[in-house]
Amino acid sequence: MAVLALLLSYATPKIIDLFRTPGAMLTSENYTDRPILNFWINDFWGGNLFAMGGGGVMCCQRIEGETVRVSWILSRTGEQFRQGVQKENHEVILPLPRRKRGDVYLHVRFLPKNIVELKWSPDLVSPFAPAP
Repeated sequence: MAVLALLLSYATPKIIDLFRTPGAMLTSENYTDRPILNFWINDFWGGNLFAMGGGGVMCCQRIEGETVRVSWILSRTGEQFRQGVQKENHEVILPLPRRKRGDVYLHVRFLPKNIVELKWSPDLVSPFAPAP
């Protein structure tokens, strides 16, 4: 009985892990004229982005649910700073796209007028249409 209890206590977490959604990696694109100082998907930090630039890859955390909270801080270029442009905090709640088997990367795309798009893909190739 003791051996069975020990075996079950070891095997149960392993079996449960087989059915869990694996962690996601974030990658991002910024098509605005403002740098992004920081951004988060729920509480998963996604990094920072140059104005009109792409970001790196942040690994790994579970991103699950019907919706996600996207928070970001718009920074400013040197010229914008000299013009007196201030940092801005933004936040939106978006539906989380359906994740298919094999999807590993959540692509986050920041567009003008504080529009944010999310799409899953199995690789780093952007699933979005070409840049606006």
